[in-house]
Amino acid sequence: MRAFLEKVSDRLRLNSAVNLGQSYVVDKNRSKCYNPVMRNLPIGIQTFAKLIKGNCLYVDKTEYIYNLLTGSGEYYFLSRPRRFGKSLLISTLAEIFSGNKELFKGLWIYDRLEWTQHPVVHLDLSKISFKTPEMLEQALSTRLEKIADDYNIQLDHVLFLKEKFGQLLEKLSQKQKVVVLIDEYDKPLIEYMEAGKIETAKKIRDVLKGFYGVIKGSDAYLRFVLITGISKFARVSVFSDLNNLIDITLMEEFSTLLGYTEAEMEHYFSSYVERMAEKRGMSKNYLMDTIRKWYNGYSWDGKNFVYNPFSILNLFNTNNFENFWFSSGTPSFLIKLLKTRQNELMEFEDLQVKSYTFDSYDIENLEITALLFQTGYLTIKKITIKDQVATYYLSYPNREVRDSFLTHLFGAYTEKDMRLSTRVLGRMGEAVDGDDMDRFVQEIRTLFASIPYNIFISEREAYYHSIIYLILRLNGAVVRCEDPTNIGRIDAVLETGNKIYIMEFKVGSEQDALTQIKEMKYYEKYLGGGKQVVLLGIGLDPEKRNIGNYLLENLS
Repeated sequence: MRAFLEKVSDRLRLNSAVNLGQSYVVDKNRSKCYNPVMRNLPIGIQTFAKLIKGNCLYVDKTEYIYNLLTGSGEYYFLSRPRRFGKSLLISTLAEIFSGNKELFKGLWIYDRLEWTQHPVVHLDLSKISFKTPEMLEQALSTRLEKIADDYNIQLDHVLFLKEKFGQLLEKLSQKQKVVVLIDEYDKPLIEYMEAGKIETAKKIRDVLKGFYGVIKGSDAYLRFVLITGISKFARVSVFSDLNNLIDITLMEEFSTLLGYTEAEMEHYFSSYVERMAEKRGMSKNYLMDTIRKWYNGYSWDGKNFVYNPFSILNLFNTNNFENFWFSSGTPSFLIKLLKTRQNELMEFEDLQVKSYTFDSYDIENLEITALLFQTGYLTIKKITIKDQVATYYLSYPNREVRDSFLTHLFGAYTEKDMRLSTRVLGRMGEAVDGDDMDRFVQEIRTLFASIPYNIFISEREAYYHSIIYLILRLNGAVVRCEDPTNIGRIDAVLETGNKIYIMEFKVGSEQDALTQIKEMKYYEKYLGGGKQVVLLGIGLDPEKRNIGNYLLENLS
């Protein structure tokens, strides 16, 4: 029980950051750590110049950036979840194209570029006012005027935002071809969508569509364009007028452009790992295994996997395992959408989709799988190809995301706060650990009895399935829901140290549930495995909005 509560507490607490002070640096030209200069962990720093001048640790991504700059394209789009390094990437590119070579001394790219200075139009839409579509237009217009002033350019008096943008690009190009870098391009849209203000979001979309469309018509003036954001709206939406973007989101060669690879963790963070292992009294190998389970696992090509950079930096700053990334922005919008759509939660583990799923995202058609993938709650675990058609296998990236997301879902589905959820889950965890199904079912009855009537989904087995799935998953149990057999699907299979429970739920009769298990022979695939197989038929009572009776039967 104590171990379980510590695990849940790890998921739900967010300690205040503790500055570790001095740290080791890794010289890429040497084979081991040395300590010539003390550097800080760049937590919350998204500006490249500030990071370098502040003597912060920088994981060198400039080889990937060089490959992007010297590739065959000039117009790029990249989607990644929040707090994954997009803003730092944009800032790094701005410094490269501004010709600030000395900032890159010691980095891979330093002696490989000609360092030509270009005018840079850098727009961060997270820092622009967008309370109304009109305010968004005015804020963008003001930002363009500020950029013109910085380059000593006088813009003609124009009435419309699009004309002003086009004129700025044309006049800047008289000095040198222009670089356009747009960060958080979708921030105004997402804000209104999360607030449920869809009509306002549509108007915002129209403003952005026209604004971004100027870029295509300004091809003669441009050297390089990169647009980043969280979401990837369909081409008939925001980018319909800018249809020459190369989307590098799922390209293997740029799959590790953001995030930390295993090799980078070993190279840049070895001393941090050693320090944390010493503080926590564990071996370095054991600590690294734990870090992998918590924060590794993100992939956009199914081959290369990366650690969440925000979580890693905060981990070594606090020396505690916490849900850093998740707690920095609880997905209330997603959870509300899941409840509204009445999705079965277990369908998001080992989910198989086709490539068109990733493009099925628009204001009028919010596809929940695409939304979960783009926002970082699901990731690509592998890709298989048959008859030239790719199948993508999606699942939660790691323990931080899975446990935190499911804990918040449990709270939303039962309307219990995190403190009460911990107690409820703790009691049920004890029952599962002790193979005490009588107590387990009674605890579920108590839980269902406390759920407010207005949030119950009447006569839907899926609602009961979701709650029980969350209970078992959050207790760390080995549970497989909708487990396929050769003639059907088992509602749930629960595996403990000594037993395997074959579980079936039926609205109405527990006997019908048990009979279905027997008639469909759901248990056969688990016989001979060395564990006691137990059949558990559970009846669901829609009138009482609770579990009715249940039947247990041990197979010899």
